[in-house]
Amino acid sequence: MAHIPRTPEPTPRQTGTDPRPRRRGGPIPPVAIALAAVLGGYLVHDGTMAHGGPPRPASVDSPTDPLPSADAPAPLPFAAPSRIRIPAIRVNAPVMRVGQDNEGGVGVPPPQNKNLAAWYGAGPAPGQSGTAVMDGHVDNKAGPAVFYNLGTLHRGDRIEVARTDGRTAVFTVYGIELFAKSAFPAKRVYGDAGRPELRVITCGGAFSRRTGYAGNVVVFARLTAER
Repeated sequence: MAHIPRTPEPTPRQTGTDPRPRRRGGPIPPVAIALAAVLGGYLVHDGTMAHGGPPRPASVDSPTDPLPSADAPAPLPFAAPSRIRIPAIRVNAPVMRVGQDNEGGVGVPPPQNKNLAAWYGAGPAPGQSGTAVMDGHVDNKAGPAVFYNLGTLHRGDRIEVARTDGRTAVFTVYGIELFAKSAFPAKRVYGDAGRPELRVITCGGAFSRRTGYAGNVVVFARLTAER
């Protein structure tokens, strides 16, 4: 079973925003552990493979650092996410909290539920200052799952994250890229940009029944509104 790469170290929240204790990760490996937010090695759905696997990001949508905006909303206080909606790919899924798995990587949702996303609870909540991380399966034994079409997103698409405080954090995509699992750029993906950002991650690229997916699709987005 493959899993999500660990962050360089758990990203601290703003002081006093979450009273619950959290465990810190172990030492950083020389190369970040490869992401596969799905039981890729066990994929048996012939329909998925017959179409060449999940869609890949367009090269024109490689991430570029977004310029600060004078009208960017202020960071939100801590509140756990409860649902993620991505209208462009018809995603509307509940969100569960995950920590680290047994190998020190970021946890993923149970593979049996194809319409479930996860939030890495050791980092910022979506909308807080810092980089929030969410993941989900691209497929499972039955076929496509919640983030199967993540690779079709483009700059300017919207991601809405409903929070337990009743607010919705609205993010705008500014880049999407497929990274080889052997060279996953953990600091680039997870690093704190000094503003509220979101990463949505799943697996992708070439698929092998022996080793699973060869790459990781990462969506880069920044907070542009809240309601």
